[in-house]
Amino acid sequence: MLVAAAVCPCPPLLVPAVAAGAAPELDAARAACSEAIGVLAAGRPDRLIVVGPAEQSGRGPHPQGSSGTFRGYGVDLDVRLGEGPGKDGLPTSLAVAAWLLGQARWQGPVEGLGVGEPLAPERCVEVGGELALQAERVALLVMGDGSACRTLKAPGYLDERAEDFDAEAGRALGAADVAALKAIDPELAYELKAAGRAPWQVLAGAAEGAGLGGTLLYEDATYGVGYFVAAWS
Repeated sequence: MLVAAAVCPCPPLLVPAVAAGAAPELDAARAACSEAIGVLAAGRPDRLIVVGPAEQSGRGPHPQGSSGTFRGYGVDLDVRLGEGPGKDGLPTSLAVAAWLLGQARWQGPVEGLGVGEPLAPERCVEVGGELALQAERVALLVMGDGSACRTLKAPGYLDERAEDFDAEAGRALGAADVAALKAIDPELAYELKAAGRAPWQVLAGAAEGAGLGGTLLYEDATYGVGYFVAAWS
């Protein structure tokens, strides 16, 4: 059963070594992520599952101890998702999560799941329901960004629909509104380059019937991308 969840953004720039001189711009987001992970710890889960967007090669399960790297961003930094043999090749979203958990000195069983943008909402919800049954007390760390079209300099350029999309996503994440998350339009999310859509809908499936409440800890559109941090308990 799902007992707690944290929602965090997953840009590599969340890692200060990657952001370098721009690191202070996301200090508030990092602090909010730390607070959200604290809520996960307070839930005393038997198992933590990290869910994040992934390209084809990174989709599927990533066992405890799996490793990732930020060398592709010009930084000599490797991370590991908990202790254990694991495997190589964490997708970037899970590598960012591994860094966050390392900063929080997370203790306890942890594993990862990379989900692809094409995964249909119904399947996302089904996967979430399956995750919630993996232990008596399950917690999720859900990585994902909102639209990437909030400004002219955003990765997806400016799209006038992006602000409303992010406003509703932030409201739903902050309110632990399972129905609203399940109802996110995958086509619109794709057009707005919202990488969090599938992970958020996995969360919705896991949280169905759990009776959790939510708090939105952070919301901003740094670099023209919607970033949210929320805690559910």
